[in-house]
Amino acid sequence: MTTKELISDVAAASGISKAEVAQLVNATSELLTETLLQGTNVHIQDFGDFEMRDKKERITVHPKTGERTLTPAKKQIVFKQTPKLKANIKN
Repeated sequence: MTTKELISDVAAASGISKAEVAQLVNATSELLTETLLQGTNVHIQDFGDFEMRDKKERITVHPKTGERTLTPAKKQIVFKQTPKLKANIKN
């Protein structure tokens, strides 16, 4: 689903104009990004948790050449679904 499709579907389901829904989606996205960059986890009830994790530097090996390369440390966003969402996906 693209952002445009999300905006259209939410507008149709809620009766709110597409322009207002687009503003809400953009504001939500910006707020989630800012919150994660501050190091605070985000929990959305019945959906899941987003958190920023530090990934350590490591040595990777190119599969064809066997060349070893040092991959630097980085930050990564991780999503963990709630048990309720997980149960809905299994059905």
